Amino acid sequence: MTYPIRKAVLVASGDLRPAANQVCWPAQAAMEQALTRAFAAEGVELVRGHPFDPEAGHGFISSQRMGMDVFRDLDPDVPVVVAEAVWQYSHHVLPGLLHHRGPVLTVANWSGTWPGLVGLLNLNGSLTKSGRANATLWSEDFTDAFFERGLRGWLAHGRIAHDLRHVRDLDARALPDAARRIGDELAADLRRTKAILGVFDEGCMGMHNAIIDDALLNPMGVFKERLSQSALVAAMATVADDDARAVRRWLDERGMTFVTGPDEATDLTDAQVHAQAKMYVAAVRMAHAFGCDAIGIQYQQGLKDSVPASDLVEGLLNDGERPPVFDGAGRELYAGAPLPHFNEVDEGSAVDALVTNRVWRALGLDPATTLHDLRWGERYAAADADGAPIDAFVWALQISGAVPASHLDGGYAAAEGHRQPPMYFPLGGSTLSGVCKPGALVWSRVFVLDGRLHADVGRGTALRLPAAETARRRRATTPEWPILHFVAHGVDRDAMMARHQANHVQVAYAPDAATADAAFAAKAAAFAAMGIAVHVCGDVPHHAAPAAS
Repeated sequence: MTYPIRKAVLVASGDLRPAANQVCWPAQAAMEQALTRAFAAEGVELVRGHPFDPEAGHGFISSQRMGMDVFRDLDPDVPVVVAEAVWQYSHHVLPGLLHHRGPVLTVANWSGTWPGLVGLLNLNGSLTKSGRANATLWSEDFTDAFFERGLRGWLAHGRIAHDLRHVRDLDARALPDAARRIGDELAADLRRTKAILGVFDEGCMGMHNAIIDDALLNPMGVFKERLSQSALVAAMATVADDDARAVRRWLDERGMTFVTGPDEATDLTDAQVHAQAKMYVAAVRMAHAFGCDAIGIQYQQGLKDSVPASDLVEGLLNDGERPPVFDGAGRELYAGAPLPHFNEVDEGSAVDALVTNRVWRALGLDPATTLHDLRWGERYAAADADGAPIDAFVWALQISGAVPASHLDGGYAAAEGHRQPPMYFPLGGSTLSGVCKPGALVWSRVFVLDGRLHADVGRGTALRLPAAETARRRRATTPEWPILHFVAHGVDRDAMMARHQANHVQVAYAPDAATADAAFAAKAAAFAAMGIAVHVCGDVPHHAAPAAS
């Protein structure tokens, strides 16, 4: 490869769902035009590696085979720019990128309209797991100093050096004795009694980074039960209508509001919610039948063409307070406890949720946990809803509904069910939506690097922003979905983007900052005792002082 780079090829990975690619194409086209201008300003020609398809109505790579064919016809040494303004399926371009010899730059627009940042992070995590080096950038308009500096570095050297000083390796010896004792006991118990992750159709969303090989899980005492989503549909057919009605009645009695209408194609309907109630009962019964400690439903491929969305189900499962489900003998299953659900069968989140559940229970805390997408964010310099001043970068964390009601400000009484967007969810289904409550958080991510499990762990705060600001942020993203106003302690926007190896981040609440510090320490200790390489991110309790990397 000859530097500086004077010509690069742009490719765009898209969704498998034609409707999503068509609806989101204008945003992608606008981004590509801005990116082309930015390259031209540096004297570099940026050309598309595959054409716009007028029959399909978009210019995305929309399948793995198409991606292979695109890369087959490229010069194997040409610099490649993967430009993302939308959610994308990483396996569309991963095979081509793994065999490509030229330098690779992944780029996203800093916008909440479509989940381009989410797609970028998933692709970056998938490349990291695969051992394929890449540089990465993001920008609102591709004219800011941060982007221009990074682009010039990539054009000159094929790499970009981001500031990662917020990441330090954990020194487990610095953790409090109580935290290390909890961690050691939980890791030993897990190896002795073992745990099962119920995996419904692993990998069908193309999230390579979300698949953890058995060889990495099994030594910790974690095993997979590979389940079929078709079996879940079959199990739904065995759930009595009265059992489904009982689920809906339970939610109605607790004040959850379902915003329904008459049109199945565009509205949430009572029939969709009824089907989701059947899925909830069926999922709990299947998990119990296979002895699962946590389950993950893939949904977006396969189930999307068969039944309404799984997200309401996922949110209920992640909460200890939820509609009771009984077996044939009248015994309540998983009574009074969450059955952790890892959205989109993200197995990094599965391990994280399993550990969080056990650590929080050991500390006597509410073990409800969930994952969110790192969707988007902006600096907020004003007062919060209670009048306290804020000046921080505030993330808008979102996921398509899988948030437990105990994480919402007001619980079930403040929860709303909206129809899932038709372009992603053709058969509809309710979200479990609302604004997440303020409070102290522990955040984390388990990922694969160099053939080993790693975990980034940090502290954060959920804010209560004024209603007008919350409404603005929801309009800027997906208003049907739950939202969490999140500040990561000691980790700014660009540091988080440069380091994070997934589209998802795991969060769990604690009643106050001191308790969250203790939970952070115990969770880090548990990960370390399980053999996971732990990295502390940002500002953390002084008693968990890490060693320098």
